Amino acid sequence: MAFDRIILIVLDSVGIGAMPDSEAFGDPAGSDTLGNLDRLRPLHVPNLQRMGLANIKPFPHLAAEAQPTAAFGKIALASPGKDTTTGHWEMAGIILDKPFPIYPHGFPRDVIERFEAAIGRKTLGNIPASGTEIIKDLGAEHMRTGFPIVYTSADSVFQIAAHEEVIPVPELYRMCEIARRQLDGPHRVGRVIARPFIGQPGNFTRTTNRHDYAIPPPQGMLLDQLQEHGVFTYGVGKIYDIYCERGLTGHVKMKGNADGVNKTLEAMGAHKSGFIFTNLVDFDMLYGHRNDVEGYASALEQFDASLPSIVGQMSERDLLLMTADHGCDPTTPSTDHSREYVPLLAYRKSAHGGALGTRKSLADIGQTVAENFGCRISKGESFLRELP
Repeated sequence: MAFDRIILIVLDSVGIGAMPDSEAFGDPAGSDTLGNLDRLRPLHVPNLQRMGLANIKPFPHLAAEAQPTAAFGKIALASPGKDTTTGHWEMAGIILDKPFPIYPHGFPRDVIERFEAAIGRKTLGNIPASGTEIIKDLGAEHMRTGFPIVYTSADSVFQIAAHEEVIPVPELYRMCEIARRQLDGPHRVGRVIARPFIGQPGNFTRTTNRHDYAIPPPQGMLLDQLQEHGVFTYGVGKIYDIYCERGLTGHVKMKGNADGVNKTLEAMGAHKSGFIFTNLVDFDMLYGHRNDVEGYASALEQFDASLPSIVGQMSERDLLLMTADHGCDPTTPSTDHSREYVPLLAYRKSAHGGALGTRKSLADIGQTVAENFGCRISKGESFLRELP
């Protein structure tokens, strides 16, 4: 075993340039989350830069390091998709043969009618929409009628929004559980998502009580293998939801990126061996989908400022991996995910940097983790022995 502990941090949606087939997935030409951000709003991320972020590809304002401190590269998504479930499943060794279903015109009428019958209420919406915009448009009618708002996006999601004072959070969760059971077969969407909000018309705010109901991943994925081999596994943020509560020795929810970093630091302080798996969702949820360039750039800079604390908790026997699951370029007209390569940074103390090239699949990360802990998953090529 090369490392006693591996910390994997997913910077949700922080892509690093369009894949060759991106336009076939509906992306605007030239989607490049990190590159376009740095072009429009120069990034100040000295810690990521020292590790080798700008060695992965040229940036408008970030300079490459002569001696980066981490191994660096970029990773293609092998599965046909560009969403959270697809990306995270692939990290765990599951490469999809076909994409999860999407609904650019809303869900079929029979799907909605069956859901309405099961919950005993009509619904509003049933269109692809931005989550903040649809509650702005339909929130008042929802409060008047008590009907939940159903919507989707360019991703494979069935989202249910409700005001917490109209439909209490436990009831919203119950509705999501019903939808999750019903959405099977050809309508087996990647995730059902509870989207609670508060406030008054003209001033609605989504709360942190979001909850994702994903499809259970096939048996034998990375977290299953680690647990079978007695490896301690700990999830921070929506990792618990993405993998349907499977394969984790422990987990903790988070409220925003800063809290997610703090929870990761707490886990590192408490557990000196094993696998800590963190998803920082704010980049995607708060800024990418809202085309908030300044918010996205500031969030990256805030994460960068937290890196010395993470590195300070590391021992010589630790490996820190940082990557993303897809893109979500806030500089393009689209508010949807983008099909991009994702960055790969692999840092360990007392080591020099080196190039890991362009990896063919996010499963390479999972295979690297698996090999380190003495097991194997079905997909991916480990880069453990390529680390300088």
